[in-house]
Amino acid sequence: MSGSAHPTPAARHGGNPLLRAIGALSRVCGVLAALLIVAAVAITCQMIFIRWVLNGSTIWQTEGVTYIVIAATMLGLPYVQLLRGHVNVDLLPLMLPPAARKALAIVVQLLTLAVIGMMLFYGYEFWHEAWDWGETSNSPWNPRLWVPYLALPVGFGLYACQVAADLWALLAGYDTPFGLDPDVGLTDGREGH
Repeated sequence: MSGSAHPTPAARHGGNPLLRAIGALSRVCGVLAALLIVAAVAITCQMIFIRWVLNGSTIWQTEGVTYIVIAATMLGLPYVQLLRGHVNVDLLPLMLPPAARKALAIVVQLLTLAVIGMMLFYGYEFWHEAWDWGETSNSPWNPRLWVPYLALPVGFGLYACQVAADLWALLAGYDTPFGLDPDVGLTDGREGH
């Protein structure tokens, strides 16, 4: 690896077709999340125009934008994981020798998968209950709630796939712990990034 602290996502698959496919799926999720944000902004602008310019009432826009932003957030999870965009404090990994750093990275990813697994389980139950009971919102629009709730199990499921792929890449040696160069650390007197 080069001296870069954060390798590009493409360099973390080692040519493995499954890891490449999961990375591609995460990129598609990133594009979809961005498009959903653009749609939410457009709907908000339309709602403002109807309310303030035409002096009309809106029925579905506020609730629709809320559901769209939630879906964008859930679908954006795997893409942000692919780019290592989640909050990361690397002081402890920089203080550890390479073997302990790798062990810590494995433990962190396993714990992350456990939390995502819980969220996936409860998100699925939440979605399934809305589907099974035919729940609708209590608004004039009254949409079926299983549609926006579907973002929870789908988003957490795709996020789990990306974290599992990252763990696999780490164990296979395609990636370094926390994306740090093995020669970078605080224990030998050299500073990290």
